[in-house]
Amino acid sequence: MSEVTQSYVPGTHPDMAPPAGQRGILLWLRKNLFSSWANSIMTIVGIYLLYKIVPPMFNWAVVDAVMYAGNREECQALGSGACWAFIKDRYRILIYGFYPEELRWRVDVSFLLLCAALVPILFDNAPMRKPWMLFSVSYPFIAGWLLLGGAGLTPVGTDEFGGMMLNTVVGVTGIAFSLPLGILLALGRQSHLPIVKSVSMCFIEFIRGVPLITLLFVASTMLNYFLPPGTTFDLLLRVLIMVTLFSAAYIAEVVRGGLQAIPNGQYEAANSMGLKYWQSMRLIVLPQALKISIPGIVNTFIGLFKDTTLVLIIGLLDILGIGRSSMADAKWNGLSNEVYISIAIFFFIACFGMSRYSIYLEGKLDKGYKR
Repeated sequence: MSEVTQSYVPGTHPDMAPPAGQRGILLWLRKNLFSSWANSIMTIVGIYLLYKIVPPMFNWAVVDAVMYAGNREECQALGSGACWAFIKDRYRILIYGFYPEELRWRVDVSFLLLCAALVPILFDNAPMRKPWMLFSVSYPFIAGWLLLGGAGLTPVGTDEFGGMMLNTVVGVTGIAFSLPLGILLALGRQSHLPIVKSVSMCFIEFIRGVPLITLLFVASTMLNYFLPPGTTFDLLLRVLIMVTLFSAAYIAEVVRGGLQAIPNGQYEAANSMGLKYWQSMRLIVLPQALKISIPGIVNTFIGLFKDTTLVLIIGLLDILGIGRSSMADAKWNGLSNEVYISIAIFFFIACFGMSRYSIYLEGKLDKGYKR
């Protein structure tokens, strides 16, 4: 009898499992897809649309696709799906542009070194981070030497840059140099020095008030009128400068918003500790402002990378320009879907990667404060 009584003592009986609808996949479905009648309708409509869209796209892109063919007619004879043989035939020029084939190893090495240079910048727990950062700082000069040649390497003109390589060069250069310049412009606009504040404000407002394509036209044509006679100024270098200045103006406004979100008490605390202006900015204010500004900064970088296709307007053939010119080949004429889908995949991978890193960084810097 005592054993029976002890079996009912509170706290000794094992907990029962939650009902089936309150755990696992059923709970996730109820919370995320069927939490209300409106969400349930949208879920059903979404599933129907996916059913009508995804299978035909999969059949076109995979099941009925043709990977090996010599021309468009042969592709159409072998299958009714995508003609990826076209992309397979042109993928080298889509990646390297007109860079000499025997020297394309330099592009590959530059890309691998870029990945290595980004590691200590993106991940603060990387081993030997401080000495590794020295390599990251020197990377632009190493990449420039590899891509352009000189000092032991065969020179290659920037007019031979093109394809995915050109988009990467313009995008990475603009991102790398516009961030520090944008931070300085934001601090300049917040400055109490009238001249510094006025110059920063005029620069930011002028750049933000002019479309990027206009600045690129100025860089490609009108800039020569303001240079001394006989002066040559590389077109790609002019584009890099304009893209960097354009992005820096937008970064400055994003960072300025972060600076304005910092409570005045943080500035007063820095002053009370006897910190000088640059010390307070580096140690207290800017780390908080940049944390707040991460989504806006990454959004600007994503927009900048997609805007690299605008160089096509001034005669530089990026991946979009190479793709459009490839469609003019009589062998592959009319295969626009394959070209634009391939280009879209390239930009999606790059932009999605930046977006995911932004989410990772926000989560890493989150200290549990919920707004």
